[in-house]
Amino acid sequence: MDIPHDLQAIAHQEKALVFPQFDSDRAWQIGSQLREMAVARGAAVAIDVRTFGHRLFFAALDGTTPDNARWVERKARTVEHFRRSSYAIGLALQQAGTTLAQKYGLPADEFASHGGAFPLRVAGAGVIGSVTVSGLPQRMDHQMVVEALCAVLGQDFGALALARE
Repeated sequence: MDIPHDLQAIAHQEKALVFPQFDSDRAWQIGSQLREMAVARGAAVAIDVRTFGHRLFFAALDGTTPDNARWVERKARTVEHFRRSSYAIGLALQQAGTTLAQKYGLPADEFASHGGAFPLRVAGAGVIGSVTVSGLPQRMDHQMVVEALCAVLGQDFGALALARE
């Protein structure tokens, strides 16, 4: 994996995947899209869509455990703190040879810098929440969220997907 390339690609994803407006119906649409994708792929994942402080969609598919829900919380908290993808934060920390605890003093039991949480950005408002998947390897969690956001926003996932490893 080429960390600098992935960081550049994720920054592009974050700029491209912007909603004109956002409400609970849109959250349901994103969550439902992710659930349909996961079921079709036989993926045991937990899915969460929220504005900060308000969960709008949650699903835990067969094969998940309560640990997946805890990962969702930790990843979503990272997006809320940094207003960036949890995967981008994790890759940047990996590149710098440090951790959330070392660099920012953030406790590992409350924050996770693993892929799977992506910022919900609204034009004119900025980052207002997150979409999170937990249950796959972190790069796949991230890719699944981006793919679903592309589907909902009518964007070409092929043009925004991370390069194959």
